[in-house]
Amino acid sequence: MIRLEKRPQPSKAWIWSAPIVAVLLTMIVGGLMFMALGSDPFEAIRTIFWDPMFHPQFAAYSRPQLLVKAGPLILIAIGLSIGFRAGIWNIGAEGQYIIGAVCGAAAGLAFYPSDSIWIFPLMVLCGILGGWVWAMIPALLKVKFGTNEILVSLMLVYVAQNVLNSVASGLLRNPEGMGFPGSRNFKQWDAAHNSELLMNTGMHWGVVAAFIAVLGAYVLMSQHILGFQIRLSGEAPRAARFAGVNPSRIIVFCLGLAGALAGAAGLFEATGPAGQITTTFNAGYGFTAIIVAFLGRLHPVGILLAGLLMALTYIGGELAQLMLGLPGASIQLFQGMLLFFLLAVDVFTNYRLALTGKETV
Repeated sequence: MIRLEKRPQPSKAWIWSAPIVAVLLTMIVGGLMFMALGSDPFEAIRTIFWDPMFHPQFAAYSRPQLLVKAGPLILIAIGLSIGFRAGIWNIGAEGQYIIGAVCGAAAGLAFYPSDSIWIFPLMVLCGILGGWVWAMIPALLKVKFGTNEILVSLMLVYVAQNVLNSVASGLLRNPEGMGFPGSRNFKQWDAAHNSELLMNTGMHWGVVAAFIAVLGAYVLMSQHILGFQIRLSGEAPRAARFAGVNPSRIIVFCLGLAGALAGAAGLFEATGPAGQITTTFNAGYGFTAIIVAFLGRLHPVGILLAGLLMALTYIGGELAQLMLGLPGASIQLFQGMLLFFLLAVDVFTNYRLALTGKETV
């Protein structure tokens, strides 16, 4: 019989090869799924991963979109990864993303139609603050009452979605929008528009913030005492307490940072690519960022690469729907397979296959 045998120590080879194996398995099983839907599996995989970057007909549009899609994913995933390293499971980044966008947009619209250069910085600050406050709800409930941050943060996503529906149809609705839900279009208001910094590159302030977050997270986790305390809290909670680490401080910091970054991502998206607050503004970035965080092994540089890969599946998935007629749900399932196979393959980091009575090499 074959059984799983615990390794004496985690396999470094599997730690870094698991994401690659997970991507390959996703391609294989995803290809079989696309074949079952009546499409050529090789053409579908090529359309998702190759055509957006290298097809002469699509590359000119798709390449700038890579940064547009990757920016919020990386920014949110960086915040989540720091909490995950500490054993704090924030599953509600989608709600923090929404509330950050709503708060930032509301702050800007309060000064419409001013052309002050301080409008956009104020919106960014309010977006960060909105996401932070929303994340403080599960943080304080966990610290004060010992509630489960997974359930509380996840349930708050649905509250945030209802808040979004309410303000898009009421408080923030465009008075010149003929009654349709949705705020004013920030792309038509220079003071509040998160425009491209370099033409036809997709580079806007949200992408810049994502790169800064990657650098900041790397320095924090590798060079700062707080990063050491975060890692220690996740890897050895009892040792952390004996070392004098305050668990409440770590919880509040990690959830607050994740909420702030998610809120900033929401604001940058609302004032940039999305252009306005609508009832369908949230695109699932908060949930997809969880896949990005784990696919990147909770390491800032890994998250950067994983964010670009996941952004490619967004762009390629849209292209596959357009060119091959694949349903949108199949693309979402394809993306979900990445996390499924990563978690499955990750078992071999701490365990190995062994025959009963024999050890494997």
